[in-house]
Amino acid sequence: MRTITAGLFIALDGVVEAPDQWHFPYFNDEMGAAVSATLGTADTMLFGRKTYDSFAGAWPEREAAGGEDAAFAKALGDARKLVVSNRQLEFTWRNSEQLQGEFVEAVTALKNEPGDGTIGMSGSVSVVRQLLSAGLLDELHLLMHPIAVRKGMRLFDDGELPIPLALVSSQTFKTGVLNLVYAPDRLADLSA
Repeated sequence: MRTITAGLFIALDGVVEAPDQWHFPYFNDEMGAAVSATLGTADTMLFGRKTYDSFAGAWPEREAAGGEDAAFAKALGDARKLVVSNRQLEFTWRNSEQLQGEFVEAVTALKNEPGDGTIGMSGSVSVVRQLLSAGLLDELHLLMHPIAVRKGMRLFDDGELPIPLALVSSQTFKTGVLNLVYAPDRLADLSA
């Protein structure tokens, strides 16, 4: 069975919205390696439409420019890219298609496709929330920045049921960013 791994930039107060406005002062080689480890090894990417549009607007040009991140840009371009949207989409970035059908069924079928490759995600908060609620996300990689943004969408919104997670690994970067990896805690007893 294939695994789904999601990576997000997150502030101490849980804000994940518009990281381009607060995360760059903390970016270093350690963070670049962590992002590459999450996304660069995925043979399939799952995106929400807004995140896809952002990636498609930047990474093909970076690949063509041939700079230091061209190899990473090529890996993203070569990966199969599935986009979650309620409206019909058209694509210009190679290997891109729209996820078809009801979300939980379509993602379950995707996870059950032959092979053991990773399905990677970056951002796409609404999709991450749906995957967590449906029990379909295998790993949640959070790059926790030492800043309270104080406004904007948070990763976890109000919901009916708790989502128990188990810490798989943690690492502190020189910038104070925490690289936290969580997995669903299937053994948690929330009935007490």
